[in-house]
Amino acid sequence: MLLIYTHKITARFTYIMKHIFTRILGIEVTFTTKVEDFIKHSGAKITYTKQPLQNEFFIRSIGLLYEQGINDLEVHIDDWEGTPCFFNSGERSSIPYDIFAASFYLLSRYEEYLPHVKDIHGRFPPKESLAYQHGFLQKPVIDIWAFKLLKKLQNRFPDLQYTQRTYNFTSVVDVTTSHCFAHRGFVRSVAGLFYDLGSFKLKRVGQRIKVWFNPKKDPYNNYGYLIDLHKKFKVKSLFFFQLASYSTYDKNVSPHSNKFRFLIKSVADYSTVSLAASYSSFNNVALLKKEKKRLESVVNRGVDAVRTRYNRVDIPETYRNLVEAEFTKDYTMGYTHEIGFRAGTCTPFYFYDINLEIQQPIRIHSFAVHDYALLGLTTKDEILDKVNALNQQVRSVQGSFITIFSNELFGEENKINWKTLYETIITKIHV
Repeated sequence: MLLIYTHKITARFTYIMKHIFTRILGIEVTFTTKVEDFIKHSGAKITYTKQPLQNEFFIRSIGLLYEQGINDLEVHIDDWEGTPCFFNSGERSSIPYDIFAASFYLLSRYEEYLPHVKDIHGRFPPKESLAYQHGFLQKPVIDIWAFKLLKKLQNRFPDLQYTQRTYNFTSVVDVTTSHCFAHRGFVRSVAGLFYDLGSFKLKRVGQRIKVWFNPKKDPYNNYGYLIDLHKKFKVKSLFFFQLASYSTYDKNVSPHSNKFRFLIKSVADYSTVSLAASYSSFNNVALLKKEKKRLESVVNRGVDAVRTRYNRVDIPETYRNLVEAEFTKDYTMGYTHEIGFRAGTCTPFYFYDINLEIQQPIRIHSFAVHDYALLGLTTKDEILDKVNALNQQVRSVQGSFITIFSNELFGEENKINWKTLYETIITKIHV
């Protein structure tokens, strides 16, 4: 057991210590504010304050974990043995940086509370992030820092016990448009036909008519293929289905379509089915609850995981809304058009609400790869190299590697055959 002495135990302090020691390193940890208890403890122990007590393992605090609210912080990025790091803790500290404060800064999305210009969908732009600006977005730096700390602790306390975790991979399939032509109703189908004719998309007209006579030929109908692929390689998969009414950004098959509902049930027999929340439900908790209830009525069980349309996250309101709608897992944390680790970690974590200074009861599963971020790459090999590099980063710290692919992409005709590429990615990940 590891004992940590500090002058004050705050919600921030407890939150980040449990993430680093319990969730990442698998170390049993306790805290104390009593000097006599710290001195009596004969096992591994750390002091985390402004000044050391004696000659113990000491990490100097910069004070962030004892503050409240958002303050104007100066962040200077340095290099710690090949890894970017910040919040220098001085020469007397056993490690040169306050990695607990730095981890809290990234994990809480502190920078997303600061003034910034959102994009057209109300999202925090990746180029505004510290990680993007300083070139470490593609490194799970919190996990890397944690294991560097572990190594130093083991040198000081050879008997320190920890539970080694194992790498895991999850493939998320986004189903915001379940079918390209099939099951769309008479009015929408005819309107689509005339639009294609008016745009001289004659090949698409032919596809559309063919699918009308044989719905199984719909280009987006890749569910059986994906399920078989995941079974073959024993891949954990989650399918996020959208059950929203038609709107500008939500154009899926009607949630009342019996054939669509049967599809969801059939996929649920082989994989976990969760909710792809609609664009319209972003700031509408009542609508979010309604969509959740719709999906639960289809699969006849509770639904605890969610993704928001276009990866829209407005800190902290989005997570408060998800908690109110009784979701306990989120798979939205990441950037649509940039690969990497938005929160600096490849370990699932709980959302910390800085405005309320509490840990919210929703676990965030941060993804590293979104298919939209790969569309700008021109060759199959370039894509594979990028994905493999991220995967190796996660493997090096035995973390969780999560990818997001859309069933639409598998059905579109592009220069790259995405179904084949996806299968290659799955193969390489499980080597």
